[in-house]
Amino acid sequence: MKTINAFDPTTLGSLPERQQTLIRRREALLGPAYRLFYQDPVELVRGQGVWVWDAEGRRYLDAYNNVVSLGHCHPQVVQALQQQAAQLNTHTRYLNEALLDYAERLLSTHHPSLDRLMFTCTGSEANDLALRLAQFHTGGSGVIVTDWAYHGVTQTTAACSPSLGPAAGGLPMVYTVAAPKRYGKTQADVATDFAAGIDQAITRMQADGVRPAALLFDSLFTSDGVFGEPAGFLQAAVARARAAGMLVIADEVQPGFGRTGQHMWGYQRHGIAPDLVTMGKPMGNGHPLAGLCARQDLLDAFGRETRYFNTFGGNTVSAAVGMAVLDVLEREQLPANAVAQGNYFRQGLQALAARHSWIGDVRQFGLFLGVELVHEADPHRPAAEVTTQVVNGMKTRGVLISACSRSANVLKIRPPLVLERGHVDLFIEALDDCLGSLSGF
Repeated sequence: MKTINAFDPTTLGSLPERQQTLIRRREALLGPAYRLFYQDPVELVRGQGVWVWDAEGRRYLDAYNNVVSLGHCHPQVVQALQQQAAQLNTHTRYLNEALLDYAERLLSTHHPSLDRLMFTCTGSEANDLALRLAQFHTGGSGVIVTDWAYHGVTQTTAACSPSLGPAAGGLPMVYTVAAPKRYGKTQADVATDFAAGIDQAITRMQADGVRPAALLFDSLFTSDGVFGEPAGFLQAAVARARAAGMLVIADEVQPGFGRTGQHMWGYQRHGIAPDLVTMGKPMGNGHPLAGLCARQDLLDAFGRETRYFNTFGGNTVSAAVGMAVLDVLEREQLPANAVAQGNYFRQGLQALAARHSWIGDVRQFGLFLGVELVHEADPHRPAAEVTTQVVNGMKTRGVLISACSRSANVLKIRPPLVLERGHVDLFIEALDDCLGSLSGF
């Protein structure tokens, strides 16, 4: 397992005294499973819009945190949270019209076949529940995921998250397929190869005597390296999975809520109707709000045999926050802004690629971008060491990003949807300077 963009504890002695003290306290209190970003970790104390500030007052452009997709501390969301928290905060076992209003509005953004909602607090819980539903409905246990996916941290979802490492373990029988990487392939090859991978995984499952249950995918394959082209390529894979009796689960925790720009949800780019869709992260703009939507028949059958209750999932404060998020997305036309700024961002990155041969590929879907870094002498050789230096070099230049992919060589860029052209210019200037300063590779 590669620990991408993580602080190396062996370098602790090189940091300022305050950072050393905080890191030692953190290790003593929280344990080693937690990870810090960057070789020189940042102590953040405040955020507003696309900006965050550290303890010394230095400002950083946050080009990575898609949890607060409306920007840090959006005033309308904060106000909705404060007002509802001052009035009532209780769970879903009492009638409350505000939760129903929110559910109706959220469902209206999805495919018409997805007409029921269940609420959780985190995307991990939502994916865990989706897998329970799939296993209940099919009677199977086999799950197909991509080979560097991330779907959560519960026992079940960790087992479906190869990027967490082999120690994650878990209950379902997980079969992996290669991510639909287009770099170096034709558009037709992407769809054909990915569908063939699904066929092979199903064949392995059946040979092992495992009954298929679910195909689980992030519709932009964001941990695998950010892959989404060509639009529609998932249709063949979905057909293969359904022919084998599997339910199709679209994990929209990262691609959802207008991030791709032209669609509210990533799966809509592919013209498919999943059986289950999971949501989280930007759903509450930092407030712990998540859930899943499903077909009525799936939830009716499940509900007849068991009950589901989440003490905090769908509470009245969360419903108010979720509605405020939808209000802001619509009023500020943030999906349209994702298209405009994302296209401008791609043009700037492509201009850099013409000057810096470290950039092998630029992938952009609204305001979700992946920049693949390769060795100058071999465009098909991943440049993981360069990627680490770039991520940390951007941080020293006041821009926060991270990296992804099995080869740890893709810059992962997902700024808040309120990003403006001037912010993009700042990013491009910093990356240009950073790539120009590379040496020793």
